[in-house]
Amino acid sequence: MSDHHQGLAASPADWPKALLAVALLFSTFQIITAAFHPVSSQILRAVHVGFLLLLVFLCYPARGQARPWQPLAWLLGLAGMATAIYQWVFEADLIQRSGDLTQADMAIGLVLIVLVFEAARRVMGIALPLICALFLAYGLFGQYLPGDLMHRGYALDQIVNQLAFGTEGLYGTPTYVSATYIFLFILFGAFLEQAGMIKLFTDFAMGLFGHKVGGPAKVSVVSSALMGTITGSGVANVVTTGQFTIPLMKRFGYRPAFAGGVEATSSMGSQIMPPIMGAVAFIMAETINVPFFEVAKAALLPALLYFGSVFWMVHLEAKRANLQGLPKDQCPNPWAAVKQRWYLLIPLFILIYLLFSGRTPLFSGMVGLALTAIVILGSAIILQVSSTAMRFAFWIALGVLCAGFFQLGIGVVFGVVALLVAVCGFIKGGRDTLTICLHALVEGARHAVPVGIACALVGVIIGVVSLTGVASTFAGYILAIGQDNLFLSLILTMLTCLVLGMGIPTIPNYIITSSIAAPALLELGVPLIVSHMFVFYFGIMADLTPPVALACFAAAPIAKEKGLKISLWAVRIAIAGFIVPFMAVYDPALMLQGDSLLATFYVLGKAALAVGIWGVVFTGFLQRPLSWWERALGFAAGASLILATAMSDEIGFALAALFIAQHLWRARRAQVATA
Repeated sequence: MSDHHQGLAASPADWPKALLAVALLFSTFQIITAAFHPVSSQILRAVHVGFLLLLVFLCYPARGQARPWQPLAWLLGLAGMATAIYQWVFEADLIQRSGDLTQADMAIGLVLIVLVFEAARRVMGIALPLICALFLAYGLFGQYLPGDLMHRGYALDQIVNQLAFGTEGLYGTPTYVSATYIFLFILFGAFLEQAGMIKLFTDFAMGLFGHKVGGPAKVSVVSSALMGTITGSGVANVVTTGQFTIPLMKRFGYRPAFAGGVEATSSMGSQIMPPIMGAVAFIMAETINVPFFEVAKAALLPALLYFGSVFWMVHLEAKRANLQGLPKDQCPNPWAAVKQRWYLLIPLFILIYLLFSGRTPLFSGMVGLALTAIVILGSAIILQVSSTAMRFAFWIALGVLCAGFFQLGIGVVFGVVALLVAVCGFIKGGRDTLTICLHALVEGARHAVPVGIACALVGVIIGVVSLTGVASTFAGYILAIGQDNLFLSLILTMLTCLVLGMGIPTIPNYIITSSIAAPALLELGVPLIVSHMFVFYFGIMADLTPPVALACFAAAPIAKEKGLKISLWAVRIAIAGFIVPFMAVYDPALMLQGDSLLATFYVLGKAALAVGIWGVVFTGFLQRPLSWWERALGFAAGASLILATAMSDEIGFALAALFIAQHLWRARRAQVATA
């Protein structure tokens, strides 16, 4: 998700002290509430939104790039925080008089709604607030509409009660997920980034693939996929890894638009890459009430196909343009990079184990965050120990701590972190490590702002939809237009996601379309998790499709190329992202929803072949450039493999065999003729 304005300085070191203190308080509050649960869920959500509003108004100007006028910024920010304090102080009273608002309740509710709209406008532009305002207007005036869209009518106090109090509006499921799972995972990623995980991933990818054909672009794909395991934020990925990979690709002969397209496509894929994925995956798990493990499991094979196809497209483009990699002696040793920073992988592996062993994301994120802090602080201390035996003993002690985490309890672990912090304050280099941790806490708060504000604002849509029941009306329209034709309904759903995604980020896009379109797909027989993943995938693809492709426009200044040209390349490179969701609907085994392992392997092989052939068609090169009729033949082969009719697979495999055989034969003949 991108910030509409820059809002916050790149480095926490450049922040004003008051702002630094607010961000630190925000992160501290989130950690304490995740670890010890001292407040109710309602208060957690309210204070989370209060901190978000305070940070937004202190950092983001009403318009332009200048810093906000501070007296007004503090007034608006503290007004936002006051709405949270009101919820906290009068929690019992609000529960007792639920639905019967006093004048004070009305005033607080209206202030909260207005401030959330304005904060979202400052952070991500006007598109999402406009869409939410339309839903709000529908809630207030929908009784005057004709036909099926008309509802029974709701007074202003009913709308305010629905949106500003309780858990159906601004404090709905997305805000709960933002205040718990998402914030912890953002902090986890921020700690690892500050500790040097980006350099580890980049050096590892560079060492493995930098010297291969098209090496620099392959480095971009692999490093972005690895970054997805800790960040799960597409646009953030573009501006992080893209600073290194896009100039490198251009230096080795890739066209600027292609280089930007590779980075944008790879980075957006980070949101569908298990184990951590993007914020939407956590919201999906909460929305459809399944363990996060089930969502990650469903995403695994499609994510591998997605990144495999991007890697394949990069390889073909490099062969077409005869682009070589770096000399091997200029590439870092991948295993030396791992050896230097191996300890950073410990929290990541433990986090993956916990997520996939059925633990809740909240518990897993808390453990991962605590262990990351312990490992970072412990590594700073251990550098001061000269004895190898002492170092070994120290790591063993940390290992025992990790292993005994479940018995020790979170309080003991916090005590260990506090002890390590105290020791770091007195050793050489320890204060630099403490600064890294401090900056990570602040960075976590910074990265949480656009995600959290989007989650709060889409609560308007959730509140109005649940109050009026309009979702079933929209689902009825989709079913009526599709006339029980699943393919037509899928196309309509895809277009809805892509059009919505032109102006709004992935999270609100998913929430809107899943509440409207997913029920229709479910009624047409698509499994629950597959219907939601379908919507999720095209919400991500919207950041790559013209005319408004957020990821591509984020890559544009780095590539020094127009965002639209980057977007056109990104759509071609990300072709798997458009194919795989359709294949998964027709054969859920691709999302590991089938009963047979054999069926899963079959559909995976078929999908890989289809994606591979379409990659050749869209690049226009395999062993040699393709003629127009070869492209047509290859396109037909891929399309037949994607369709799920009685004869389509047999036709697809036959056409694929014909396409590959004749191309290899023509390439060999051309080689013999030029020899």
